Amino acid sequence: MAYLDWIDKRLPASEFVQKHVTGYPTPKNLNYLWNFGSLLGTFFVIQVLTGVWLAMYYKPDTALAFDSVQHIMRDVNYGWLMRYLHAIGATGIFFSMYIHMARGLYYGSFKSPRELLWWIGLLIFLAFMAEAFMGYLLPWGQMSFWGATVITNLFSTVPLYGPELTVWIRGDFAIGDATLTRFYSFHTTIFPFAIIGLLVIMHLSALHRVGSNNPDGIEYDKKGPAMVPFSPYFITKDAWFIALALTVFFYFIFFWPDAFIEPVNNEPANPLKTPLHIVPEWYFLSFYAILRSIPDKLGGAIAMGGSIFILFLLPYIDRSAVKSTRYRPIKKILIWVFFIDFILLGYVGMNAPDATSFVGLKMANLGVILTIIYFLFFALLPVLPYLEKPKLPTDRELPKGDQLA
Repeated sequence: MAYLDWIDKRLPASEFVQKHVTGYPTPKNLNYLWNFGSLLGTFFVIQVLTGVWLAMYYKPDTALAFDSVQHIMRDVNYGWLMRYLHAIGATGIFFSMYIHMARGLYYGSFKSPRELLWWIGLLIFLAFMAEAFMGYLLPWGQMSFWGATVITNLFSTVPLYGPELTVWIRGDFAIGDATLTRFYSFHTTIFPFAIIGLLVIMHLSALHRVGSNNPDGIEYDKKGPAMVPFSPYFITKDAWFIALALTVFFYFIFFWPDAFIEPVNNEPANPLKTPLHIVPEWYFLSFYAILRSIPDKLGGAIAMGGSIFILFLLPYIDRSAVKSTRYRPIKKILIWVFFIDFILLGYVGMNAPDATSFVGLKMANLGVILTIIYFLFFALLPVLPYLEKPKLPTDRELPKGDQLA
């Protein structure tokens, strides 16, 4: 078409689409776990669109914030829908992200040449955690207020500058109007657009530079027979999977909208009334359990921070030449123990420390055991190459020029 030719002479739009979308070479053996990356991007778009809409009605003022949310829910046309899309969309983002990261752990997507891709992904994870934490304060409910109080108080453990850092983050000596205003500013502008948006672009750029990993952990020739163009093969697979996921998403919105909202958060924030049990959102529970497993506040903060930071070291901790866990019998057992351990940490985090767990132990004691198992997984990874013998595939012919890595 003439107008497309006119654009292409001035802006390589068609070339960009062909290189990064329609013609992007993709391993043909990718399973549905690879669809969670596209699903994560879909939820991010939903969050941005609904967040911009909600910002038109929300009042970042401690005297008006809670009532403005109620106004959105009760008086604004389809305000309830936008609020639930945004609130449950956060759950969709973290569910997709945890599956996306677990897939990377299982199939070795953090190993060479994808170390930088893995690190950028972890930075996106941290940015989303900060974004979700700041957004959780905005409804100005009881759990919002006290959750923010507990988490911001952790910064007081930083040696020398802890108290000053805590006051700077809060904007005052306690969670108040200054905190709400600055959290609203960061949540609606800097983090979603400047930080997360930039990191997502970098993540996709790094992905298209090194190519997608695959379940076999094989580095395929990008022009070899094991590759297919992203469109129409995987774009239709992504579309089907996203449609299925959005069906579940809308089920929660229309039939179970309060599934991920703490009932106590429907009460206005009251600095004089502490909830019996302060719990963060479900996607923070595992790290909250690690924080709580160590009685010392500084030790707990170090353990919680270390549980995330150690993921950055995975490319150097896991020294096996085989990427995919499907060919590593000992690691396959360990990684499933790790996944179950992470889920159980979430179970511990959602219950009071003195409550009795399903195994008869107090939650506090079970949390200590599960925290040890969490870090023990990473401690065992460097010695696994000396203990296990990979079971590489012998019943298939690899395309010429491809090799296991």
